[in-house]
Amino acid sequence: MSKRRIIIIGAAGRDFHNFNTFYRDNPDYDVVAFTAAQIPDIADRKYPASLAGSLYPNGIPIYEQAELEKIIKELDADECVFSYSDVPYNYVMGLGAIVNAAGAAFSMLGHKNTMIKSTKPVIAVGAVRTGCGKSQTSRRIAEILMAAGKKVIAIRHPMPYGDLEAQKVQRFATIEDLKKHNCTIEEMEEYEPHISRGNVIYAGVDYEAILRAAENDPSGCDIILWDGGNNDFPFYEPDLMVTVTDPHRPRHELTYYPGEITLRLADVVVINKIDSADYENVLLVRESIERVNPRALVIDAASTISVDNADAIRGKRVLVIEDGPTLTHGEMKIGAGIVAAKRFGAAEIVDPRPYAVGKIAQTFKIYPEIGMLLPAMGYGEEQMNDLQATIDATDCDSVIIATPIDLARVIKISKPSTRVTYDLQEIGKPDMEEVLKDFIGKIKG
Repeated sequence: MSKRRIIIIGAAGRDFHNFNTFYRDNPDYDVVAFTAAQIPDIADRKYPASLAGSLYPNGIPIYEQAELEKIIKELDADECVFSYSDVPYNYVMGLGAIVNAAGAAFSMLGHKNTMIKSTKPVIAVGAVRTGCGKSQTSRRIAEILMAAGKKVIAIRHPMPYGDLEAQKVQRFATIEDLKKHNCTIEEMEEYEPHISRGNVIYAGVDYEAILRAAENDPSGCDIILWDGGNNDFPFYEPDLMVTVTDPHRPRHELTYYPGEITLRLADVVVINKIDSADYENVLLVRESIERVNPRALVIDAASTISVDNADAIRGKRVLVIEDGPTLTHGEMKIGAGIVAAKRFGAAEIVDPRPYAVGKIAQTFKIYPEIGMLLPAMGYGEEQMNDLQATIDATDCDSVIIATPIDLARVIKISKPSTRVTYDLQEIGKPDMEEVLKDFIGKIKG
């Protein structure tokens, strides 16, 4: 019987994981291509032979998703497997229509075929959309576990945008490791907060090899903390699944793939940003949780913000910079920077679009709904240079930096600025400490 010819539709993350766990050593399938979307400049590469295994001595080509219909026909593909996250259901099925019309089957792999079992207890943090507050929730969990004397090793959902072979297994324990691995702004935003709190964090491409390295980390490992990406479900079998929701985008928890999966899998659901959301929207999120996962424990939380220089905001015309992916495919309109601008009395929020240059201007064209926020796009040196040039050109008094890292550390910001930081603060009971105390008690038993 001939092998089934597969195209994996991806964005440099879930796609590679699906290949590694289900297809790599499976003689019944022939993966003839990957496609790439969502992240700039990740196509026109190869998934290297050293990662692809013995069945793929020449590696596997990666094409732009825009070429999908053409390559289905040219490569005589039998099936296309959708393998990336944070897209609305109508987008997924629209892509399915393109695939079916080209003659191929359209499918998605579930967690039974893709989750890996750890030898250590695993706590997974996911979300229903990009920008809900996964990172601050992960940090809160790590802090509680560390205070209880547990050695926590974090593993981050993949962001392999460079040399895939070199990124097979990456370990980050110091700020210098970020330079060693040539991290983009997007990578630093996820890794640095863990490092600064004394946690080791792993990432890369081959997530079984990463897991085994983390389990045997030289600093010790009691618990694996899966720090999810976008709204994807975990790569590892969780012993405790925490999903974060966002009342600034009510009902998205039931209309975006695969965010609803993370909601249905959750043992604990965090309703974040209650302090800045409309009460009616909080109720809508509660209704969604009750509808699809009534067994879940619900924790109410605020995303508390602080600024290091309120004088840079009060009465000033400010440029607000937010996390790039949160504004692009995450579709957020209100982030910590906007909250800080309003709370601390900014005179005006300056629109950066007239001043945008290069790849930043392209980003605004691709995502016109971003509006008056500046996305901190930094997937490569050219984007980082264009980001700096856009900030320099913008006619404003000062800059609000609401990115997870201090952006001024990696690009030069000549204008007065202030950094906004944000943390998870549970409201009432139950809270995360109670949940984790119970979890630690169960794993001891």
